[in-house]
Amino acid sequence: MSAPTAEAVQAELVNVMDPEIRRPITELKMVRSVDVEPSGLVVVGVDLTTEGCPLKETITRDVTNVVSALDGVSDVRVEMGVMTEEQRKELRSTLRGGAAEPEIPFSKPGSLTRIYAVTSGKGGVGKSSVTANLAAAMAADGLKVGVVDADIYGFSIPRMLGVELPPTKVDDMIMPPVQHDVKVISIGMFTQNGRPVVWRGPMLHRALQQFLADVFWGDLDVLLLDLPPGTGDIAISVAQMLPNSEILVVTTPQVAAAEVAQRAGIIAEQTNQRVVGVVENMSWLAQPDGTRVDLFGSGGGERVSAELSESLGYDVPLLAQVPIELALRESGDTGTPFVLRDGDSPATEALRSLASSLSHRSRGLAGRSLGISPVGGR
Repeated sequence: MSAPTAEAVQAELVNVMDPEIRRPITELKMVRSVDVEPSGLVVVGVDLTTEGCPLKETITRDVTNVVSALDGVSDVRVEMGVMTEEQRKELRSTLRGGAAEPEIPFSKPGSLTRIYAVTSGKGGVGKSSVTANLAAAMAADGLKVGVVDADIYGFSIPRMLGVELPPTKVDDMIMPPVQHDVKVISIGMFTQNGRPVVWRGPMLHRALQQFLADVFWGDLDVLLLDLPPGTGDIAISVAQMLPNSEILVVTTPQVAAAEVAQRAGIIAEQTNQRVVGVVENMSWLAQPDGTRVDLFGSGGGERVSAELSESLGYDVPLLAQVPIELALRESGDTGTPFVLRDGDSPATEALRSLASSLSHRSRGLAGRSLGISPVGGR
């Protein structure tokens, strides 16, 4: 059997995706060369974005598997190189759609990405756990999902999603790591273990701006932001940078938590955002005999929903009540989102239903071009 042509090999390499950018390596012009010897040995030259690319073994494996499937191939050798400055410049331009400077793609009028800022009035109500499981459930349903861990002081999303690889930099562009098909960025990826972040407002604003503009997110269906509790600098910055973002309020049934959660939602009145709904977490603990124990009281989610609806002048529904389950806490520690585990439970059903309802909400037309223009008139 004769060896394949170099053109045939190039055609098959379209099926090899860059693990971070999620585009074919041929489209990104990472394939430097393809040489085919009469013996059937195929040598593929691949230029990585950076010399220390943590996923070069993945690319090597994928190239080898794709090319080996061709008839007439006896062996495959992948030779790695590094892009030149000119190549990286061209790649940055391609990824930014020709734009020279970083810009926040989600703030453009034509953006179709649904943006949810997940907030709470106080810490400890499970806001990050809800965010991580929402992201994983949406990605499992086939959506392109990104998560910004905007809780700069109390970041926890990388652990909850099991992110271990650091981001990759292409000069001033950051490629976010991907875990469970979710793109993730967090300040925790840039700090030493155990070291606190001691920043004031301007630094927090700049960090969020970099997460949104300098990170290559690609074409996302949904972007989730895990906000710090309360109504501080980050909440205000999100409203300024992402005016089309919607707020999802997380509370527990406890009266004290519900009171402060309401204040976290009322900020939407001043920032011209919309509160999409309320999630009551830790709603009850199911007993072996089928009864429920209300460890944190009851009615907090309904109270926040009713008071926000009255204050904001539109319906703010209670979207989900998530019961306490030991496995839900364990999954956050091990980095395997609870919604991805085998089997159903009241908590998984509540979270999956919440993800589905947020995924299928239609975008409004405010700020979006309808593609029409006047043809004349008096």
